[in-house]
Amino acid sequence: MALFADRRAAGRVLAAHLEPWRGTDAVVLGIARGGVVVAAEVAGALGLELDAVVVRKLGAAGQEEFAVGAIAEGVRIVTADAVRWAGMTEHDVERVESTERDELRRRTDAYGTGRATLAGRTAIVVDDGVATGASAVAACRALRRHEPSRIVLAVPVAPERWMPPADAADEYVCPHREADFWAVGQFYDAFTQTSDEEVVALLRQRHDLLG
Repeated sequence: MALFADRRAAGRVLAAHLEPWRGTDAVVLGIARGGVVVAAEVAGALGLELDAVVVRKLGAAGQEEFAVGAIAEGVRIVTADAVRWAGMTEHDVERVESTERDELRRRTDAYGTGRATLAGRTAIVVDDGVATGASAVAACRALRRHEPSRIVLAVPVAPERWMPPADAADEYVCPHREADFWAVGQFYDAFTQTSDEEVVALLRQRHDLLG
């Protein structure tokens, strides 16, 4: 049996480890798409504002699930070792990035992100898990530009030895740090793709609830 039944269950587990921020002015930001489902549970449990941050993974040619990097608003991360392992050229990476930048813009427009004011507040960045860490780091660095007082990266599961770089997150919360790790989905009984419609609905529900 997996650690979590689904992303909502993972969110409830993660919320229990984020109790110090209950009722504060912290903002929970889910990494779209799947991270928003986890983040919605965290925000609901702790009575916090919810928003999303859009990140696009740069997938290896023919192995899209393997990230050679990630992009977010004003951020580009490319891991040279991963590019070499994937046998990609710089031109290959640029071609993938061009496609993903179009999708980044589309999703940002579709979700209506950026509603929450981050300046001077704690930003709790939530995803459904970390594999290579490229997406999580890109999200945190993108949000750093909005001058939050503190960035907390919170995920339910990640590789045992992984840690975010200091310039990305001020604090890292992860209840399950696993030695035997090959993909985030292995820790979920249900890990279906989250739709754009579900992301929009979760953001709207939380926004309407808080008025």
